[in-house]
This record gives sequence, C-alpha cells and structure tokens, in this order.
Amino acid sequence: MIDFFKVHQQDLIYSIFVIVIVIILRVLTNMLHKWVVKEKKRKFPTEAPKSTNLLKKILNALWIILGIIALSYLFVENDDKSIVIHEFKTVLYVGLVLAVTVIVATTINLWFKLDIQKKIESNQDPTSIKFLRSVVIVGIYLFGFILCLLAFPSLKGVAQTALGGAGVLALIIGVASQEALSNLIGGIFIIVFKPFKIGDTVKVTDTMVGRVTDITLRHTVIRNFENKMIVIPNAIMNKEKLINYDLGELKCCERIEIGISYDSDVALAKTIMREECEKHPLIYDNRTEIDIQDGKPMVKTALTELNDSSVTIRAWAWAKDFSDSFQIKIDVLESIKMRFDQEGIEIPFPYRTIVMKKDKKDE
Repeated sequence: MIDFFKVHQQDLIYSIFVIVIVIILRVLTNMLHKWVVKEKKRKFPTEAPKSTNLLKKILNALWIILGIIALSYLFVENDDKSIVIHEFKTVLYVGLVLAVTVIVATTINLWFKLDIQKKIESNQDPTSIKFLRSVVIVGIYLFGFILCLLAFPSLKGVAQTALGGAGVLALIIGVASQEALSNLIGGIFIIVFKPFKIGDTVKVTDTMVGRVTDITLRHTVIRNFENKMIVIPNAIMNKEKLINYDLGELKCCERIEIGISYDSDVALAKTIMREECEKHPLIYDNRTEIDIQDGKPMVKTALTELNDSSVTIRAWAWAKDFSDSFQIKIDVLESIKMRFDQEGIEIPFPYRTIVMKKDKKDE
C-alpha cells in the first residue's frame, strides 16, 4: 500500500512538473513575442508581424504537444515507453527545426529590408535586392522543410536525395507546375534584362497603369492610381507589350482630342486648344532652337478625323514626365470646355431621329 502511494505520488509530482514547465515555456514564448513585435514596430512601423506570429504559434503548439507526449509516458507499458521517447524526440526535432527556420528567415528578411531602405534613401535601384531576398527566403524554407523530412524514416530517402545537390533542382521541377516555373524564369528575366524596375510607372493595358512596387519569384505588383494593388504573374509581364514611362527619357507627349460640330470654327478651336495648353504651368517646351526661330508654336494642333457628326481636333502637349502629362490633360480638358462655351464652339452629342409608321387600318 505504501509502495502504491509512493508510485502515485511520484506520478503526480511528475505530472505537475510537466504542466508547470509547459506553462513557463508558453509564458516565456509570449514575453519574447511581445518584445520582438515591439522592436520590429520600432524599426519597421508599417510592417505586419506575420513571421513573429507564426513563430509564436509554432512554439506554443510545440510545448503543448511535448507536454501531452510527456504525460502519456505515465500511461503506457514499459515495453512501449521507448516508442513514446522516440516520438518525443521526433516532435522536438521537427518543432525546433521549424522554429529555427522561421527565426533564420525572419532575420535574413529584416537584414534585406534594412539594405533595401538604405538603397532607397540613397536613390539606388532596390529591384535586384528585393528579388534576391525572395530567392533566399524561399531557399531557407525549402531547406528547413527537407530537414523536417529527415525525421521520418519513410521520407528520409527523398530528403537525402534533395540534399545531395542536383536533387534539389530535380525535386523542385518534379513538384512545381509549368506555370510556377514559367513565372520563376520570368522573374529572373525581368531582373537580368530590366525592362522595368521597382518605382517605374508602367502601362500593361488601358486598365492596368501604375507604379511597380515589388517583383517576387512569382509575380509583379503594381499600385495603380486608385491606390489598388494589381498582382500580375511574371510570365504575363514577359509576354505583354508594356509601356515603361520611366525607361530612357522621362518626357512624354499627351494627345488631347476633342470633337466639335461641323458648323463650328475649326481654326478658332485649334487656337483655343493651343492657348489653353501653352498657359498650363506644367507644359514642357519640346521645340528645338530652329523651331523657336521659325516661330513654330509650343503646342501643335491639327484636325485629325472627320466623323459622322463631329470633327476631331488634336493637340500634342509635352510634359517632363507621365504624372505631369496626366495632370495637364485633366486640367486642360476642363479649361477648353469652358472656353468653347464662351466662344460658341459646340461639342456635339448624338442625335436620334424617330420615324413613326401609321397603322394601315387607321388610313
């Protein structure tokens, strides 16, 4: 009876010890998480703490699972205790590998972010560094995943083959889809040949115009002028014929077109459009010295189309960059409309003639 009581007392002390250790580890994990989040917000105020939250969840789940396995040690037969110990070591190994992987990836990511900030502050192109960051982070997580496979005997052969060198590439090609590979290769082509870089204003289609904010392994991110993020696969970016407004010369020509009625004075309309464009503060004088000496106007205007109910007048207004050209267009369209109203120049709208047929019975 005394031996039975001692055994149960030892089991109770062991159980309390395991529970207390689990609670202490969870408290320390939460305290460490709060400190890391605080430091991260201090250095990167706009960055969301996704990786630190993931690390917190992994560690807290690890402590609970290890605690459950440790408590189950009391309820198994002596012959099965070696199995429990093996499972405990396996879970501990996998959990620590995942935690270390997240820590290393987060540390490397923060280091890259600091380097990217320095390049941005010194007006250098951060595109290559951002793409390299994506490659390194993916490589770290892939390596951690392979190390986790080593813990399982049935998958150890796959992991050893992948760690063998060329097996890594073979494994990636084997599990990745053709689309994913094309996006990866497309991203590499973008970084190498640089048709655009981060910070450039590009036009993919009429509805996809904006500034490039990021180039990852899979996609390119564009922030349009409505402050919406457009995510485009790299394979598509390589196939599309896009316009880069920041490649080469920044100055660009904005074509401003307005249709007027056939009864309106075309010469007067051309003069009004030229005057309104030339007096805009953002207009850029693209004339050569010879053009100025010959008295050519800063803004060229011409009749370009004869439509069904209107004639189209076009003005070619130059600006120093795409942003200025867009601002010129929206401002000048309004001022031209006001001048047209004052001068009696009509901007036609569609007319419709309705013919009513009489019923033969009414005749």
